[in-house]
Amino acid sequence: MIDWMIDHLAIFMFLVLTFIMFIGYPVAFVLGAIGIIFGFIGVYFGVFQMVQFANLLPRVYGQAVENQVLVAVPMFILMGTILEKSGVAETLLHCLQVLLRGIPGGLALSVVILGTIMAATTGIVGASVVMLTLIALPVMLERGYDKRLSVGAIAASGTLGILIPPSIMLVIMGDLMQIPVGTLFAAAIIPGLVMSGTYVVYIMILAFMRPHLAPPLSALEGPQNTGELLKMVVWSFAPPAFLIVLVLGSIFGGWATPTEAAGVGSAGALLLAWHSGRLNMKMMLEIIESAALTNALVFFIIFGATLFSYVFRALGGDEVVVDILKLAGINTGWEVLIFTMVLVFLMGFFFDWLEICLIVLPIFSPILAKASFVGFVDGPQLVLLWFAILLAVNMQTAFLTPPFGFALFYMKGTVPPSITMGDIYRGIIPFVMLQILALAFCLYNPELVFYLPRRWGFID
Repeated sequence: MIDWMIDHLAIFMFLVLTFIMFIGYPVAFVLGAIGIIFGFIGVYFGVFQMVQFANLLPRVYGQAVENQVLVAVPMFILMGTILEKSGVAETLLHCLQVLLRGIPGGLALSVVILGTIMAATTGIVGASVVMLTLIALPVMLERGYDKRLSVGAIAASGTLGILIPPSIMLVIMGDLMQIPVGTLFAAAIIPGLVMSGTYVVYIMILAFMRPHLAPPLSALEGPQNTGELLKMVVWSFAPPAFLIVLVLGSIFGGWATPTEAAGVGSAGALLLAWHSGRLNMKMMLEIIESAALTNALVFFIIFGATLFSYVFRALGGDEVVVDILKLAGINTGWEVLIFTMVLVFLMGFFFDWLEICLIVLPIFSPILAKASFVGFVDGPQLVLLWFAILLAVNMQTAFLTPPFGFALFYMKGTVPPSITMGDIYRGIIPFVMLQILALAFCLYNPELVFYLPRRWGFID
């Protein structure tokens, strides 16, 4: 019995992590502490050498501090924080409302379109959800929209930033899986638009069948002549379009690395904030404080996860997982992939995307890189790219599924008292189903993932 426990220390390591995280201890501290504790347990039983601890600090330094790819993360966070406070989104939402006036569900459609556009400029879910809630929810409730449809559309649209480039999650996944970030960005565009498109189709069908849930706006809303309308459209769409071209255009055009593009994007966001007349010292202090806190949280978790994954693999975690899958009769690439997707979806009920990403990728990426999908997806690099995007689509549900869906808590902190947590939970159910549908599209049609990377020369 003792010998079996020694051979399977990695399993107990994972179970202890899961249990302590459920209790509610901070994830960053838990990941690193469990890694170190089980390292000493491994030393005691002779399956981990004391000298291996000497590799921990260089590993953390090399993977998180010295890593050139992860330099993009603080800059993208800064860019998103600046845009949150610049008023660009508020102006754009008003323009979209006017363009879609008279259409049942037009305001909800405006929220989805705005969420899609802002996802391509911010990449930060918390900022997007709070921003959309503050500027869109009061208007939707005032116009007679069903409160569950309203909160569901806002929460789902706000989470698009995790998938549509420049996504911070894709930057981190690219580093963990050794996939160029530009390739991941190109691969995520169509799946992200598919996700957004499913929201649009659902809202249009629902508004057509039950118009009282999403009544159209008055035809008198906004400018009444073509000249004024065109001027409003130009001034509303120009700022985000300018930023998208700066960031994504420079990456896809080969003019800048993601890190350089993130810096240019931050400078562009500051320029837009100055142009809007809102940039002042008080706003800058708020931006710096918010961005610093978010960065500290992200990198502290990366430090802890680096320690955890190092000890987990040193204790034979990879081999243990392979043995468990074989014991469960899961042998083929398809079975491993489906098992991983189900596991990630279930983990999304309890863990944040970063925690899932840092726990699941080191375990399952090596296994799937060796798996065979002959005639469907050929070659380990394509398999890993496909797996990364499937995982990104799947992890978007982690923001919406109770009890620990972070987008739900972001929203609850900003909605009026008339909207309960129960309303929010019921409002997001249809959108979680739509996210699963989008995952199925990408699972059974890999060309949704590969089309743009092939067309733009990122892959053969």
